[in-house]
Formats: sequence, C-alpha cells, structure tokens
Amino acid sequence: MTAHPDSRTHRWTALAALVTGSLLLSACSSSGSGTSSGEGGRPKPGGSLTFAVSSDAGCVDPQQVGSNDTIYSLRQVVDSLTDQDPKTGKIVPWLARSWDVSPDTTTFTFHLRSGVTFSDGTPLTAQVVKDNFDAVPKLGALGTLAQGYLSGVESTTAVDALTVRVRFKQPNAQFLQATATHSLGIESSASAKESPQEKCSKGVAGSGPFVLKGYVQNQSITLAKRDGYTWGSSLWTKKGEAYLDKLVFKVVPEAGVRSGSLQSGQVDAIGSVGRANEAALKGGQVNLRQRANPGVVFNLGFNNSRALLKDTKVRQAILFAIDRQQIVDAVFPTGTKPATSILAHTTPDYTDLSAGLSFDAAKAKSLLDSAGWKAGSDGTRVKDGKKLSLTVKWFANAATNQPALELIQQQLKAVGVDVVLKQLQITQFSPTLQSGDFDAVWGNVTRADPDILRSSYSTLLANFYHLPVSPLDSALTQQAATTDAAKRKQLVIQAQQLMVQNAYVVPVVELQTQLGVAKKVHDLEFEASSRIQLHDTWIG
Repeated sequence: MTAHPDSRTHRWTALAALVTGSLLLSACSSSGSGTSSGEGGRPKPGGSLTFAVSSDAGCVDPQQVGSNDTIYSLRQVVDSLTDQDPKTGKIVPWLARSWDVSPDTTTFTFHLRSGVTFSDGTPLTAQVVKDNFDAVPKLGALGTLAQGYLSGVESTTAVDALTVRVRFKQPNAQFLQATATHSLGIESSASAKESPQEKCSKGVAGSGPFVLKGYVQNQSITLAKRDGYTWGSSLWTKKGEAYLDKLVFKVVPEAGVRSGSLQSGQVDAIGSVGRANEAALKGGQVNLRQRANPGVVFNLGFNNSRALLKDTKVRQAILFAIDRQQIVDAVFPTGTKPATSILAHTTPDYTDLSAGLSFDAAKAKSLLDSAGWKAGSDGTRVKDGKKLSLTVKWFANAATNQPALELIQQQLKAVGVDVVLKQLQITQFSPTLQSGDFDAVWGNVTRADPDILRSSYSTLLANFYHLPVSPLDSALTQQAATTDAAKRKQLVIQAQQLMVQNAYVVPVVELQTQLGVAKKVHDLEFEASSRIQLHDTWIG
C-alpha cells in the first residue's frame, strides 16, 4: 500500500524499553499536547531555556538512550523519517516526504526530502539512512530500542539519492511507527560509523533543530539552535529555525530542589514533578503539564524461570495482593491511573482488564494456601523449609520508585510474602537483565505501539523475563504480521489477557509524565511518546 503524507526479533528490545519506563512519566492530560503552556501572546525568537531533570543516562547518543530525562534533550538533536501525531497516533512526514509499504508489510520505501543537512555540513541521502540502519545492530547493549525496531531486517538499499528501501525477512507492521521514534533518529554517516562508545561520550551530528554544545556527565547537557534549519516535522507550527537560542538541561536529583529552583526562577521547567511538590507549584507562576505515556505500565517484571516464580498461583497471588489505588493515591502525581492492563490506556488497541487486576487479599492468601505455602512463625509463609521471599531490583531514576516499592513490600507482607528491595544504578540495568540475575525488576516501557508487548515478552526474541513457550507467542507474532487493523486489535487484546491471566508480570500503575513549566514558557509540547518537542517553544 502507498502511504501518502497524510496517511496513517531482535534480542535487545526489552532492555531500553524498561529503562525508559522507569524514568518516564504519564496519565490523562489536563493541559494536553497541542496547548500552550504559557498565557498566549505573540511568539518571539531568542532566549535560553533551562530545564532541570532528575538523572543522566551517561550517554549523549539518541540511538543509545532509553531514559526520558536524557531523551528530553537529545530528541532535539536528531530528526526522524516520520513523526507521530500525539492526538491521533497517525504517522506523518518528517525527513521522509512520503513512503510506500508492501501489502505484506515486509518492504518499506521512503522518499526523502531534499535540502536537509546535518550539523557537520553533510547532506541527507538514502545512503546516510542505510549507513544508520546498517550500524544499529553494532550498537551493543545500550542500543536496545533501535535494535529491536530493526529486528529481522534483510536489507536496506539506497535505490537512488533520495529513495531508501528497507526489507524485512518477516512481516513487520510495527516498523513505520518505529521510524517516528528518537531511537531511529537519523545521524550523519560519519557519526553512524563511529563506535558506540565514541558516540556516547561526545555526541553525534544530527539534522535536528538544536546542536549539542556541551556535556558534563551527571551535571548538564547544553544545546544551541541550529542556524538554517528548514525541514521540521509536518506537525510543528513554526517553519524554519527554532525560537530559542539555547537549551540547558541541568541534572538535579532532589525533587524538592528542582521544585524550589522553578519557583525561584533559577530554572524554567522541571521534570518528574511528584505529588509532594504539586501544591507548592500550583500557586505561583507555574503550569503543571501532564500526559499519559503509552506502552507497558510500571510493573513487577518476574524472572519466570526462578523456582518460586514458575508457580502460576504464586505469581497470581502477588498480583491480587497489590492495592494499586492505594499506591497511586499515596505516591504518584494527581491524575495517575492504576494499571488496568499490561498496556497503558493511551496505547493503541489497549483493553480494560481491571476486573482481573483487582485488589483481593483473601484471594491471594487462598492461592498461596493451595500452592502449599503456610504461614510461618514470623508471618512469612514457608514451604519445604524455605521462606516465600523474593528480591525486587530497582533503579534510581524516578522519585516514585522507592516509595511505590515500599508500599508493595508492605502489601505483600500482609499476605505472607517477604520482599527484599535492592537498589541499583541505571547503568546496571542492562547487565542485570542480560544476566538473568533477578527475581523481579521494577520498571515500565514507553512506546505508542502495542508491538512493545512482542519485543518485551515474546520467547522468540530476547525473553529477558524467561517466560515459558505458550499461546502468547502466537498472538504476539501474528499481530506483528497483519495489516488488518481489526484482526491486529483482537490479537493484541488476546495477548493482554494472557499476560494478566498468567501474571507473567504484575501490572501496578500507569506512568504519568508531569512537568512543571514557568508561565513565561509557551508551547512546550509533548510528542506521541510523552517526551517533549522544543522547536516551537518560546519565552515571553
């Protein structure tokens, strides 16, 4: 089929996806994408915007970053072949002015815009896109998202100077949406040919509206406006160069310090606004902006190969022992929703499975009783002389992680499950999943396409959670291969049902991105995956 400008199995995918999730934020938006965060007025060029984030991923290559705190800045450096409308989910032109998709979704042909250049002065050509896609498999552990999106590529061909064809070995309905992500943002050929380590440490030459000017690890990322930029996304309001001259992203781990800096005017916007700081920010010259993140919700991701967690009844008992509403009310920003499926409600083809995710401590206890786990003298259940205990590993990339897990720890203790919490640094995430050295991990995965379920949980791919071979595989494989929207939806619904019924992971809460933005900052917009777009942003 031909997609006009207005039309709509690799092992690494799960990794960055989950990291991304832990850092991201989201739920239904009161201010929503497409609205100004300021109070109107006439847009004017110039000025600098300072944005405080909570963490640094330790890398400045967009293709290797999975943490929102760093994606916020690096998204401004690279453009993508396509963009995705955050309101409708429609895929629209960006670097590609149009594209053709074969009826069996194995072949994607992109017709590129002319006149696009990278910050190193080189032009965008089909060969550049080929160089990027050919290099992605060599990115290593940090390139998990990009590698997953290009899983099963048979060839990438420069048909002519401005036409590039990507052919997959198997049908791959998700790929068009993947071309709208930061992970497949296009870099110059010179950057694509550098080692992953070089790109991480010094950054890349992109074609985006801003250029990386400085990076001090765990301190700041500084960007400058790209002079002569004229090839923005078809979704953007402003044509040509960005309004702002400079962007500074400061790493400020403490939520209270970020909030105070925004109130005092030391910074212009902050990420990861939590419930504890909402009241203080609402009264001043600040707007709170929220948007629901699509994709896999925050969850306890089980290692299903562990002896304890091979038992479906134990996994189901943990699922029913968690009071999601209590966690939302106590920890997360106002407007956050408890998980009602493994997918967030903003994800295409989501289905409401809240009945299967209800809090039922009595049912949890009954399931553990029937599985042979009896209450011990200290309240922790015991079977064959072993305590019912598991360790949950989590990563220091969101302020809500620890308090949410401490509540889960209390709730599971009430039904006789001992939970040990072990904090790790963000850099330990990938090695942890690769090694399989975990009982459970805490995280989520943001993506505006339900194929995130396949890349995260299919046993035919990475299978970091060691799920058993089951009918889930068939549903996930088939949804990725069909061009029939109705058929795909039914298969995605089936996959969600199987995930929840078998409690392969335990969905807990949706991710809500909540930003604090000074009222003098206008048109700071969310894109489809609840990251930010700063080309149209101005200060006045």
